[in-house]
Amino acid sequence: MTARLVALDLPGGPDFVAELQRIWDAGNAAFPIDQRLPETAKIELSTAMRVGDAVMPGDALVVATSGSTGTPKGVVLTHDAVAASAEATSERLGVTSDDHWLACLPLSHVGGLSVVTRSLHVGTVLTVLPAFDAEAVDQSSATLVSLVSTALPRINAENFRIIVLGGSHPPADRPSNTVTTYGMTETGSGIVYEGVPLDGVEVRIDESDEIWLRGPMLLREYRDGTDPLDDAGWLATGDIGRWLDDGRLHVEGRRGDLIVTGGENVWPQQVEAILADHPDVAEVLVRGVEDSEWGQLVEALVVPRPMTQPTLKSLRDLVKHGHPAFMAPKRLQIVSTLPRTAIGKLRRQ
Repeated sequence: MTARLVALDLPGGPDFVAELQRIWDAGNAAFPIDQRLPETAKIELSTAMRVGDAVMPGDALVVATSGSTGTPKGVVLTHDAVAASAEATSERLGVTSDDHWLACLPLSHVGGLSVVTRSLHVGTVLTVLPAFDAEAVDQSSATLVSLVSTALPRINAENFRIIVLGGSHPPADRPSNTVTTYGMTETGSGIVYEGVPLDGVEVRIDESDEIWLRGPMLLREYRDGTDPLDDAGWLATGDIGRWLDDGRLHVEGRRGDLIVTGGENVWPQQVEAILADHPDVAEVLVRGVEDSEWGQLVEALVVPRPMTQPTLKSLRDLVKHGHPAFMAPKRLQIVSTLPRTAIGKLRRQ
């Protein structure tokens, strides 16, 4: 019987896990659908991913990319890739039979779904929540959880042995039991932990400073049939990075995020880290906006702390205190929330 792609349109919970296993047992691949989408959007996305059409033998999942840089793509992950990711991740985290995973991120994205798939593969106890709920997270008996950085202040981090962080840059004062990861949908979840590649993962940086990845957990292809891997199996990430003196990988950011203002290069993440120390700033996003004179201007979107009103001058002064003036924002927007993807990535575009 021909293996096909089956839509998995259920909220997180035991039924989701059971249905995923049934799909796999039947030899099919699963496409988890974002439960926050309206029905028309679910239908459109399912059509784009060709739900009901054939998949290759061995295909396990089709996962939509986060869409932070455009229309979501369907990433095809095989059972071998899922297993490789589960084994390498569990080995790095020292997962044992005493551990208990909690899945509370959207299961339509690889950051949440990979918690489920690695638990199924390794055989650890698993609890799946329908969505992130701080009270439910704190009441869980789990020892391991995967979160985005914005969730950290809302939970008691001491309840967990390890908190795996992905989706965005972590806060400088993050708890000691957190582990930062770098990866993407195409890599089946994080594959670089605290700057160190997982076993079996290769990383190289080319002459343009772009990060390339290779490993057994990478995608087979996109659902539209295109293959992003080169002939040697390397994936060009579109991210810019460098090796630190201690041999760890440092990711500067997406190539498209780089701001070029007056001929100078500015990485928004670096400016965000500075502005996060401003006493009136609760959250901040930095991006480039087109300008006829400078090419681009550095703009800061700021969520202020209660009863405060940060000024552009105070933000500029903070940046200029220890950095070149061209890095300082020239525009300021006060906002109530920052634009983010479902897994917490900042939307700069």
